[in-house]
Amino acid sequence: MTAWLIAVVAFFATVLALFGLWLFLIAPKARKKEMQPFLRPYAHRGLWNSERPENSQAAFDAACKAGFAIELDVQLSADGEVMVFHDYTLDRVCGRSGRVAGLTAAELGKIPLNGVENECIPTFRQVLETVDGRVPLLIELKGESTNTALVPAVLKVLEGYEGLWCMESFNPMLLRAVRKQAPRAVIGLLSSDLIRQKRKGNKVLNFLLSALLLTFLCRPAFHAFDGHYPNRLGLRAGLKWFGAAAFVFTMQRQEDYDYFLAKGAYPIFDGFVPKNQ
Repeated sequence: MTAWLIAVVAFFATVLALFGLWLFLIAPKARKKEMQPFLRPYAHRGLWNSERPENSQAAFDAACKAGFAIELDVQLSADGEVMVFHDYTLDRVCGRSGRVAGLTAAELGKIPLNGVENECIPTFRQVLETVDGRVPLLIELKGESTNTALVPAVLKVLEGYEGLWCMESFNPMLLRAVRKQAPRAVIGLLSSDLIRQKRKGNKVLNFLLSALLLTFLCRPAFHAFDGHYPNRLGLRAGLKWFGAAAFVFTMQRQEDYDYFLAKGAYPIFDGFVPKNQ
């Protein structure tokens, strides 16, 4: 065998090996039967408006009454209670400084959402009592580190709850913990293009998350992707080649909602009430 032929063979062998490694890293684990009850649109942080704040009991009750499944966010208070709140700080929603993780559940429970006095930050337990199994829940696990203490706390609250629920997160380590502690749970990986968004933080980590190269850590059943960046290669491969289910965020117009729904991606929406589900 001549030297050039050896070089060609070595080149193609390397390409195939790298392609195989890429597939291993980005491959989700489709669970079509388990996904079926969850394949529907979701009201982003409840069916909120100017009178019903996001992630409030009123917004969740309104979504249930309208028949919309609910997406919500959970994180831990200073004393380890699971709270339903999106931001890590209170500034935007509550108009005051401080971090959710720096206050107790009792303290957080007295803070009004968007100035609505009778709607304060709820605990996850309170939200489950309000929803009471009426619609499925899409629970986003908040967390930017490798600390997975949130996972057992959330699973503990869910013990005995008879409604449908699944979990999602931008953090594959949190989903990995769910996979280990609740193997039958349906989980999904949230993602966006952090590079094009010029997000702060570790650029290498942002690239790995954007390219879905850490998917192997949790093998999600679905991808929940940013509707502004639907054509990332790892995402398309996970959906088309591996059969993962697709959710898309955040739809704020009926046209976008209809467009993605027609393509088989279930919208997570806010800012309007969709004409069809």
